[in-house]
Amino acid sequence: MRSNWVLDHFNKVLKKHNAGYFVLIDPEQCEVAKCAKLAREIENAGADAILLGGSFLTNDLHPIARALKEETELPIVLFPGDSMHLTPHADAILYISLISGRNPNYLIGEQVKAAPWIQRYALKPIPTGYMLIEGGNRTAVEFMSGTAPIPRDKPDIAGPHALAAEYLGMQMVYLEAGSGAAHSVPDEMISAVKNQISIPLIVGGGIRTPKIAAEKVEAGADFIVTGNVLEENGSFELMKDFANAIHA
Repeated sequence: MRSNWVLDHFNKVLKKHNAGYFVLIDPEQCEVAKCAKLAREIENAGADAILLGGSFLTNDLHPIARALKEETELPIVLFPGDSMHLTPHADAILYISLISGRNPNYLIGEQVKAAPWIQRYALKPIPTGYMLIEGGNRTAVEFMSGTAPIPRDKPDIAGPHALAAEYLGMQMVYLEAGSGAAHSVPDEMISAVKNQISIPLIVGGGIRTPKIAAEKVEAGADFIVTGNVLEENGSFELMKDFANAIHA
């Protein structure tokens, strides 16, 4: 497989800090000018990458991604809800397979439709096992995918799913409580999954304070994602606090 400089960047972050911080931008919630300003703030706050995407998309992704690229040196990584959420103005894509569900369209269907465009756009694919974890309320990704999340008190189910992702050759695992989740992924589940895999573990959803983010890292998360909390209470200082807590 050809070298993926974005993955190399992630590995350097882990070597330097032991954990990394991704900020998720939802194109539906961000106009072009606002996104450009936010990109500068994210980089200056000490984040390690920008994720771009959401479960449902009606805005034009191209100008938003282009604006982000013009304003930051951080990797812009697509986090797509389906095969249409693509743009050549990003660096890489989380090539996710929704392995917690049994809907074949999100296990392989959307991935097949997206593959020729990923190649055409020269995006760096990062094969990722994506797992929905019960977060206390029904989330957009749960509704859109037509799948049920793994119960939050069932780490014994989550662990083998993550291990299967690694055995299938995926390069990362993403535990997702969902955008706006009432509860984050339990620490016990993070530890159980991390103990079964050797690939990096991303955790997102319901992480509302730097203290909670640090607890997820302590439990075994390699990368923390925040999104909604910044849309609701966004500030440079809050992002800086998250970055410091995660990197510490």
